[in-house]
Amino acid sequence: MTTRAQAMLANSWNSIGITWKLLRRNRAGFIGFWAVVFFLLLAYVGPLVLPVNMTENVAQIYQPPSWHHLLGTDNEGRDILSEIVLGGGGLIGVSFLAAAISTFISITFGALAAFVGGRTDYVILGITDIILTIPQFPLLAVLAGFVRLSNGAELAALLGLLSWPTLLRAVRAEVLSLREQDFVQSARGLDLGTTHIIFREILPNMFTYIAINFIIGMTGAMYAQVALIFLGMVPLAQANWGVMLSLAWTQGAAFYSGSLSYILSPVIAIALFQLALITFNRSLEEIFNPRLRTEG
Repeated sequence: MTTRAQAMLANSWNSIGITWKLLRRNRAGFIGFWAVVFFLLLAYVGPLVLPVNMTENVAQIYQPPSWHHLLGTDNEGRDILSEIVLGGGGLIGVSFLAAAISTFISITFGALAAFVGGRTDYVILGITDIILTIPQFPLLAVLAGFVRLSNGAELAALLGLLSWPTLLRAVRAEVLSLREQDFVQSARGLDLGTTHIIFREILPNMFTYIAINFIIGMTGAMYAQVALIFLGMVPLAQANWGVMLSLAWTQGAAFYSGSLSYILSPVIAIALFQLALITFNRSLEEIFNPRLRTEG
C-alpha cells in the first residue's frame, strides 16, 4: 500500500471516528439513530432471517398476543408480527424515494433560481407559487384516482413531484444569502461555472438544512402514502403497514373487540419509526452544524 493510500485510509478512519463521536453527543439523537437502524434491519433483513409465517388459519382469527403469535393474528388468522416484518420495506422505501425526488427538485431549482436570478428566478418562483396555492393532498388524491399506479416507484414519483415547493422556497432564501459570501464571489471571479458553484460551493454549506428537510420529507411522504392506501386510491398488491390499516378498516376489524392488536400494531410501528427519524435529526444537527456543538 502506497503512502498516499495509507494517508487516505487514515483520514477516512479519522472522519468516521469524529462522526461517531458527534453522533453520540446527543443522547436522544443517538437513541433515534439506533431506532432507525433497528427498523431498517427489521424491514430489509428481518424477512430473510426471521421465521415469517403468513399462512392463513381461519380457526385462529383475531387471536390475542401469545408466545406462538407475539402480536396476535388478523382477520384471516395470519401472524401479525410477520405482517409487520414484511410490511416495513415497501412503506419505508417509497417514502425514501419520494423524499429524494422532492429534495433533489427543491435544491436544484431553488439554488438555480436564487443564483441565476432574473427571468429564471421569475419562472421557477411563479411555478412554485402556483403549486403552493393548490392543496397538496386533495391534488394528490385526484391524481392518484386518474393515474393508475402499478408499483411503489410510481407512487414515490407522484409523491415527490408534488411535495417540493415549500422546501424550494426555503432553499432559494438560503442561497440568496450565501451567494453574497466571499467564497462564492471568489468562485465567480475564477469563472468556475454555475453548476460547480451551486453544487460544489453553495450546497455543501447547506447540508445540515438539506439533510434535516430530507427526513421531514420522508415523514410527510409516509403519512401521505398511508392516507392514500387507507382511502383505497393506490393498489394493495404490495403488503405494508398502510395496507394493514386499510384492510383492518375494510374487513370491519375496527368493530371487533378482539382486533385491537391488529389495528394498533401498524399504527405503533409507523409512529415509532416517525419518532426515530425526528429524534435522529438532533444528531444530524450536531454532526453538520458546528455552532450547535457543545463540550460534552
